[in-house]
Amino acid sequence: MRIGVIGAGVVGALIARELCRYEVEVHLFERAADVAFGVTKANSGVIHGCFHEGPGTARARFCVEGSAMYATLAAELDFPFRRIGAHVIAFTPVDEQTLAQLRDQGEEIGVPGLTIISGEELRAREPHVSPQARAALWSPTVGIVEPWDVAIAAVENARDNGLLLHLNTEVTAIDVIGGRVRAVTTTRGTFPVDAVVNAAGLYADQVARMVGLSAPVLHPRRGEYLLLDKPAGKMANSVLFPAPTDNSKGILVLPTIDGNLLLGPTADDLPAFTPDAVATTTSGLTAAIAGAQRLVPKIDPRLTIKTFAGVRPEPITGEFTVGPTNVRGFYQAAGMRSPGLTAAPAIARYLAQELTHAINVPKKAAFNPKRTAIPRFSALSPHDRSTLIDADPRYGRIVCRCNEVTEGEIVAAIRRGARTLDGIKFRTRAGFGRCQGGFCTARIVAILARELGVPPEEVRVRGNDDRIIVGRVRP
Repeated sequence: MRIGVIGAGVVGALIARELCRYEVEVHLFERAADVAFGVTKANSGVIHGCFHEGPGTARARFCVEGSAMYATLAAELDFPFRRIGAHVIAFTPVDEQTLAQLRDQGEEIGVPGLTIISGEELRAREPHVSPQARAALWSPTVGIVEPWDVAIAAVENARDNGLLLHLNTEVTAIDVIGGRVRAVTTTRGTFPVDAVVNAAGLYADQVARMVGLSAPVLHPRRGEYLLLDKPAGKMANSVLFPAPTDNSKGILVLPTIDGNLLLGPTADDLPAFTPDAVATTTSGLTAAIAGAQRLVPKIDPRLTIKTFAGVRPEPITGEFTVGPTNVRGFYQAAGMRSPGLTAAPAIARYLAQELTHAINVPKKAAFNPKRTAIPRFSALSPHDRSTLIDADPRYGRIVCRCNEVTEGEIVAAIRRGARTLDGIKFRTRAGFGRCQGGFCTARIVAILARELGVPPEEVRVRGNDDRIIVGRVRP
């Protein structure tokens, strides 16, 4: 039996990994040059407390289940994950009523540990929070990850368990014969399959139309962010939310796994299908700063080291589209707006169980759930650093000064599949630091060229035609 998964973001990657637990041949198709290059690469990285989600919805169900799975998932796949909790902050009496509603809603869907605390207790925990804050809802299960870490780790583990990964491979058609999926046609050929899972992110509605389905209906929503340098990371100990609106959970202030501070996102509905509309705007960044400073007034935007935007697929219904369809063998994991990252492990488990039960295949006896990450030199003890350098001298050569990333880590990333500058960045954090690649980019290009056996002019930023070097000035 052959199953195709379309889309190698965090949802598709985890689905592919779950399917590899069974006696099936799993193909993962991704139109980009690497995994996690779509919606996954530009979001808040929050494992949500789920209290924002209405009882009886797919979002509530999968969010609660998925959040509970993250500790085990992080241990199996060896990616950083921290439960730092969250405070939803009230500034008005109406906001305080909203907190009570969120607490009651969260308790109804099974969220543990929700409590409302006073403004004084909030400021004792978070000294930099606004003196205007009247109260806060505390959610201890909220966590943080780097979303691309999850996707990359899942794909690496799936490949160890037999996954066939097809990068730079765009799905252009799905063959349905007699009401059943039979093959996937791509820019790199046609692949016979017995079932397909649509996890195509911003393109999921287009994929659904390939088999004649009208759902989901998606529209793009852009969120703009600012990433602040590590000294700003001390301004918050937990994820800070405002009381939500009908349109958004609001602009957040949150520590990142690496110790920086992230501000955002805004929520701007775009007028047409514009999945690449990731340019930041003056108005958007100004709004993100204003929203963040409402929570933490002394945040200094002069510490910004990067601004960016992500586009997420907002379903017109506001709900996930998950499960089998009336086209036999065609399954959906679409409309993955927030809390899609949180829900992803549970959605993956559910779909794998549904699909394999339908085609009646057993689990593999030899599935290995464990994956070991590339050693992070900056996090090692002096003794472990010395041991690593003795085994491979390339770990003794620093390439990225900001994040102390070594040549050994970059070579390991290439051997695990990185072929672009962003592929290196997401696997090692080289280029993510204060200088944003100003020091290390040329060195990474040289290592990529050497390891891949190509001229430096052929090295890409994230694939396709985005070369960083356009030619030589001397022979």
